[in-house]
Amino acid sequence: MPLIIITGLPTSGKSTRAKQLHAFLADRIATESNGAAASPKYRLHLISDQTQAISRAVYDLSPEKLPAHVRSANASEKDARAALYGAVKRVLSPRDIVVLDGLNYIKGWRYQLFCEAKNMRTPNVVLQVGCSVDRARAVNEARLRRRTAATDTAIARIPAAAETTETTEAAEEGHEAGRQVGNRTDQHTKDIEEDDQEPYEPANWDNLVFRYEEPNPMTRWDSPLFTLIWEDDEAQAKEVFTKIWDVIAGEAKKVIRPNQSTVQRDKDPGGDYLYVLERETQDIVKKILAKQSDEGGGEVCLPRNPGDAEESLVVELPGNKVGLPQLQRHRRAFVALNRGGIGLEAVGKLAAGRLRESFVGYLNDAFENDG
Repeated sequence: MPLIIITGLPTSGKSTRAKQLHAFLADRIATESNGAAASPKYRLHLISDQTQAISRAVYDLSPEKLPAHVRSANASEKDARAALYGAVKRVLSPRDIVVLDGLNYIKGWRYQLFCEAKNMRTPNVVLQVGCSVDRARAVNEARLRRRTAATDTAIARIPAAAETTETTEAAEEGHEAGRQVGNRTDQHTKDIEEDDQEPYEPANWDNLVFRYEEPNPMTRWDSPLFTLIWEDDEAQAKEVFTKIWDVIAGEAKKVIRPNQSTVQRDKDPGGDYLYVLERETQDIVKKILAKQSDEGGGEVCLPRNPGDAEESLVVELPGNKVGLPQLQRHRRAFVALNRGGIGLEAVGKLAAGRLRESFVGYLNDAFENDG
């Protein structure tokens, strides 16, 4: 099943849409499975920076925090993308639906994911979460204020160091009170983390917005492209999610084929293509030298397939005798032209008989031009 890439500006609501999409797909998978919980038809995965424990600080390239040579290498961000890529590659298969929640703001990164999905013969879908820059910035600033307020509150709750007490009982009571305050502080911090996402530092946020490369539906790695904006309600979101389902598992699902340039050509039973090409052309050269008359000229009959007695190929020799250097020159030129199977793409199998026929035709044309 496909890879669904979610992209958009930082703090634009991508994680919220990802959770909504995940819940929608889970319901559809349960419906398609007809209650067979033991072996559902599809498997669903949600992968994000949070699931991989990737901090948003890895995207921070502020000059105040990193020297110039470190910022140019951008090693922390590359490591983060490698972790996400490994997580996607481990679970991506024809039976798995993978929702990748994250920035995914670099078109080269989306192309890499597209190639991985195509290699697995599964479709690639991009969901763009639309949001204005001002609104996204306001969301990040609100998160920063809440984080600051939570930190100040936690610090204020920590009591001053207890003075040395005169009795052991008083000391134990002080330690117990400190533990209770610490537990309350940890719980408060946990609630803040569960209620809100981690904010970006202002300089980091501005840098990510500047570097964001919007998806282009005209490119195959960003197509098909679906869009949800901030103002879209639940009904609109469900309509877009339904269209995504139709593309990945419904009637609109297309058969994905791997890149033809990476598919190995069919081989002859006697060896690989280059070996057969060299062998058969050499064999024809030897037979021409052995069968031509001393005076030269005339015709030389050759078998279409090696080892056959029937001689169905005819080489029309020029008036003078053809020597080995001339034949080898034509043979090398033919091999160079057909090293990649040029002109033979229509043949389902690049077999020896087809190569011999082509080489004889090439020799006849060459001899005619030489004459």
